[in-house]
Amino acid sequence: MEANITREQALALLREYNAEPFHIQHALTVEGVMRWYAKELGYGADEEFWALAGLLHDIDFERWPEEHCRKAPELLEAGGCSPELIHAVCSHGFGLCCDVEPVHEMEKVLFAADELTGLIGAAARMRPSKSVQDMELASLKKKFKDKKFAAGCSRDVIRSGAERLGWDLDVLLTRTIEAMRFCEESVLAGMTRLGLA
Repeated sequence: MEANITREQALALLREYNAEPFHIQHALTVEGVMRWYAKELGYGADEEFWALAGLLHDIDFERWPEEHCRKAPELLEAGGCSPELIHAVCSHGFGLCCDVEPVHEMEKVLFAADELTGLIGAAARMRPSKSVQDMELASLKKKFKDKKFAAGCSRDVIRSGAERLGWDLDVLLTRTIEAMRFCEESVLAGMTRLGLA
C-alpha cells in the first residue's frame, strides 16, 4: 500500500488545516493506534500506511465539520497523497458523512477504532492516573453503557465497527485499550515537541 507522502509531510499537511490541540492529539492518538493494529494483525509491512491514514483521518474536520470526509479528498490530493490513502481516510466516515465504504481490513479498523479512541481517552481523563495504562475492560464497559458519558462518541458506530471486523465488542475494546497504552507516551511526547502540551 503506497501513501506517496512521508510522515513529516503528512504532519505538516495536518497542521495546515488543524490548530486545536485537541484535534492534533486525537490525530496522533489514532496514528499510534493504527500503527499498533498494523503490527498486531500482521500488516507490519504496511505499518506506515496504516499510521498515516490514522494521522490524516480528520484533516478536514476542524475547518469544515459539515463537509467532513467530503472536503478531505481535495486537501489530500493537493498534498500529494495516493488515491489509496484518500480512500482509506474517507472510508472512516461511511454511513455518517460520506458513502466511501471501508473495504480493506485497515479501513475497517480505522472506522471501528476512531470513535472508540475518543471514548477511551475521555474515560482515561476521569481516572486518578489520567492514563489508559491502568484501565481495565470492566471499567471501560461501564463507561460504554453510560449513554451520558462522552455522549459524542457513538456507541452504534463502535458496535458496527466491531461487526464489520467480525470481532466481539469486548475484543475491539480490549485491543484498542492495548493500542492506546502502546502509544500514550509517544502521543504526549509528540504534543510536547509541537509545543501543544
